[in-house]
Amino acid sequence: MDKVLSQLVEKLQKAHGERLVAVVLYGSAAAGDHHAKFSDLNILCVLREITPRELGASEEIFRWWREQGSPAPLLLSEQEVITATDCFAIEFHDIQRQHRLLYGKDVITALTIDDSFYRAQVEHELRAKLLRLRQKASGMLSDADLLRRLLLDSVSTFCVLFRHALVLRGVPAPARKRDVIERAREEFGIDAAPFQKLLDVREERLKPRELEPVSLLTSYLQQISIVIDAVDRVEK
Repeated sequence: MDKVLSQLVEKLQKAHGERLVAVVLYGSAAAGDHHAKFSDLNILCVLREITPRELGASEEIFRWWREQGSPAPLLLSEQEVITATDCFAIEFHDIQRQHRLLYGKDVITALTIDDSFYRAQVEHELRAKLLRLRQKASGMLSDADLLRRLLLDSVSTFCVLFRHALVLRGVPAPARKRDVIERAREEFGIDAAPFQKLLDVREERLKPRELEPVSLLTSYLQQISIVIDAVDRVEK
């Protein structure tokens, strides 16, 4: 992992020179909760400005990075980092909570995040991801392998959003996925079993074929709805 991160930084430095302000690793890799088969390497790339020149200089690098199996870096100007925290509160809280500065200026640690729309964003993301999960699952119920993969791919996102739901309740939220699910069980009364089973497969404690996806889906959807209802009840 460190080797490919170093390669990325070198490529960005070469492409952008003094216009490159910072390169930041965030997410599960920064939190020590990274699993190569399922987790991405999430990168924030901060530039002094972003014009077609910067986009063109990034094109080949971002293509190479996607070929390594991770999404293209978030590309923001230094000014956008300061001014966009209200509409991207979830993302900036996640980056600020667990990040590793790979290059340049630390634009994250002392950043003030505007939480004006934080609760609404958490609820929106939970509801949107639940709707998307239902849409995809409706076309996969007869294919156990596809449905199983859908659930395994989704659990990380819901762990992230559950952590934000805990923060909204004033609960210190842990970084690791299993700890988040346990705290959600304590605070919201969810059944942790569907999430634990999915994490067991991701961590190779359980074989994928040992997971029966249709029955798991029923409980999984129910627990997500419980957390959504809790977020909806947070003072608006």
